[in-house]
Amino acid sequence: MTSGNEPVQGLAQATSDNRPTGRTVLFAARSATALHRLLDVLPVFAGDDRIARRFTLVPGSAFDVDALAAVERAGGRMVPWERARGLGFDLILAASPKGRLELLAGQRVLLPHGAGFGKTLPGEGTPGAPSGLDPEFLLADGEPLAALHALAHPQQVDQLAVSSPHAAARAVVVGDPTLERLLASVGRRDDIRAALGTGARRLLVLTSTWGPESLLRRRPGLAAELLAQLPFDGYQLALVLHPNERSRLGSFDLAQSLAPALDAGLLLPGPHAEWASLLVAADAVITDHGSTALYAAALDRPVIAAYEGGDELIRDSPMARLLAASPRLTSAARLAEALEEASAARGVGPAVTATVFAERGRALERLRAELYALLGLEPVGPPPAPEPLPVPRHAARQPVACAVNAEVVGDALVTVERFPPWREPPARMLAAERGAASERQAQSAGLLYRRAGSMAPAGPHRVAWTAAGWIDETLRAYPGCATAGVVLSATSALLRTRVGALLRLELAPLTVEGRVIHTDPAAALCAAHAWLARQPGPRAAFTTRLGHHTFPTTLAPASPNDAELPL
Repeated sequence: MTSGNEPVQGLAQATSDNRPTGRTVLFAARSATALHRLLDVLPVFAGDDRIARRFTLVPGSAFDVDALAAVERAGGRMVPWERARGLGFDLILAASPKGRLELLAGQRVLLPHGAGFGKTLPGEGTPGAPSGLDPEFLLADGEPLAALHALAHPQQVDQLAVSSPHAAARAVVVGDPTLERLLASVGRRDDIRAALGTGARRLLVLTSTWGPESLLRRRPGLAAELLAQLPFDGYQLALVLHPNERSRLGSFDLAQSLAPALDAGLLLPGPHAEWASLLVAADAVITDHGSTALYAAALDRPVIAAYEGGDELIRDSPMARLLAASPRLTSAARLAEALEEASAARGVGPAVTATVFAERGRALERLRAELYALLGLEPVGPPPAPEPLPVPRHAARQPVACAVNAEVVGDALVTVERFPPWREPPARMLAAERGAASERQAQSAGLLYRRAGSMAPAGPHRVAWTAAGWIDETLRAYPGCATAGVVLSATSALLRTRVGALLRLELAPLTVEGRVIHTDPAAALCAAHAWLARQPGPRAAFTTRLGHHTFPTTLAPASPNDAELPL
């Protein structure tokens, strides 16, 4: 990041008659949220070397620290606020009208801070005014702050006209650049889910806005409560937090407060762009009154309401209508019922968001036309294209210990449900990955297992257990362990009970609607443990129900070669 000591105006390019053609555009951000919205607009200027792009941090927000970090990650050049006030810019883009923007010299453009303008902040600005459309912040000395107020839908222009007719005179409908990124990325859904490790599970996304009425403040334990209700092999849970909440807590405290849930597989995406990737990948969204859910609804993702009311949600706003039309999650125990109701209500979200997002597929093109008109330049290059959302770089943590309910049903079916080890009431058994789970968990486990190749050699010699040797040693070292096993591959494992011979487990993949589905053999070891407790014979064929699918499973005596496999 640079200090901004370079000249801002007077770029070297010029036309043949020596008229300067260079322009400087200042992105003025007050918080990380506002900056992320501005970054979504960058494709408008893509390929134009006449444009110098600069950033400044507008003072006054308690959540400004993360904005600086985001600019640095993007490689942007900073102009300190005090210096920016003494310079002139050809265009100033901001995604929040708050802060002393009138002190910046240049044509100011206001962009949406979120979707739908459905939230008011008691004690701030005009009572009851929508945040982002408050005349107290949109006017400076009685005149409109912005030369252009870019909005996402004609109804928002009408909404602005009620609160501030002078500002509404500068309003133009361009659409929503952030929605454009989501729409441009729906083809990445499979890639995103693969990167997250979702597999054939259903991905549920919790979304929390910021402030005292947010889901995180009012129901801080909801993620853990849901994880205790959701079998790991059937569901994956993610928590999307407003950047202000991340700034308030700090990354360290946030991770510490969510540690049990994160260890149980909770996804916690990054604040810029990754949250939107999660919406593309989601099967359903559970939300408070934050506008993030409107983006999910625009993609026709089922929405479940987890907002308990208050003073912030504006009546008759699109967000209020979406929540009113969505099933309510009054407790974690009601999740299954709420999911069924939400799935049956598909189509409600797009109907509501039709009043929020206009110009779909054209937002960047519309915005480019307006901004270049203010700059006095003709756009160059092809129409701007939204940057696709990133494929997440890190999957959720794989739980290394699970409370397991495994039950033999009838003659040839075993159902397996795995939950976090701290779930109450206690399950029938604890299964733990030896060497990865805690020693306390290993001492309490009825099933201990490891994955072949997970222990890398060190030093001048390679010393490795054989499969049979490791199983025998585990049963000897842990008297409370009834079954020990080794996962060999995506379809096979070895195991032995205290009273039985070494067995080989084969777990066949499924082909469903043109897709091959593999499941975790560690879960199938739980099924074999339950089966052998009831029918300890050396050969068996049954199906294992994991999540939403059943997998053909066989047990047979292991061969001598199996027993001698090095791990």
